[in-house]
Amino acid sequence: MRVFMTGASGWIGSAVVDDLLTAGHEVVGLARSERSARSLERKGAGVLRGDLDDLGALRRGAAEADGVIHLANKHDWSDPAGSDRAERASVDTLARELAGSDRPFVVASVLSGLFRGRPVLETDVSPAVGPGSNRGGSENLALDYVHRGVRTVVGRFAPSVHGAGDWGFVKFLTDAARKQGVSGYIGDGSTTWSAVHRSDAARLLRLGLEKAPAGTRLHVCAEEAVTTRAIAEAIGRYLGVPVVRVAPEDAGAHFGFVGGFFAQTMTASSELTRAALSWTPTGPTLVEDIEAGAYALV
Repeated sequence: MRVFMTGASGWIGSAVVDDLLTAGHEVVGLARSERSARSLERKGAGVLRGDLDDLGALRRGAAEADGVIHLANKHDWSDPAGSDRAERASVDTLARELAGSDRPFVVASVLSGLFRGRPVLETDVSPAVGPGSNRGGSENLALDYVHRGVRTVVGRFAPSVHGAGDWGFVKFLTDAARKQGVSGYIGDGSTTWSAVHRSDAARLLRLGLEKAPAGTRLHVCAEEAVTTRAIAEAIGRYLGVPVVRVAPEDAGAHFGFVGGFFAQTMTASSELTRAALSWTPTGPTLVEDIEAGAYALV
């Protein structure tokens, strides 16, 4: 299969490219820089120069592909509304090009913030609808194209996709521990996160591309609920610093922006995902990765 990918040189995308190539697929990645282009070429992937604002490039990439995996997102914390607009426009552009073809369209989404008080299920419909909603309502927009002949598959990612080189939430928690000289958890540390190793995430996206039915929501999470205290304790053991309680009102000052996320329970079940695609995660756990030094040089 010839697969067009956005975000192909990113943290998750680069692992997906490797998995696809190993499985015998051809990959063409969108690259906005010469550095990204070179990294893709070294792997044996093709390159289409452009970015998420280059809708013409997105159309060309989708038109020439047997399937599309969309992982890129601007993640512009200074302009979240602009990021959401770009996300909606890119999903709509890619889906329009695929309409009527029954080709697969795998779209990255998130588990965080969908529901409170219980794990998110694959059957749960995202409440984000329309241009003004989180990520521009791109998950529901992509799923709307199922009725227009697109085999849309949504991959909802755990808040921690971990492994050596991870630059996500756990990296910022580790940085805070280094800066403060202590590894903190908020309140009693009973809030929980889902997590998945990068290699398991990559394999699941490839399986979704290959055989998930139209309209499938995949939960890209291997561990349903890791307590934030367990995360803090693992960071403390690795860095050799004390583990302390941080009062909720002090979380922002202690952790920076990630404190708002660390205070939230963000969990999901992947039971239906595992059964549908015979997906069994095999990578290390989040705590194992932290203790093994995955965040040593991040």
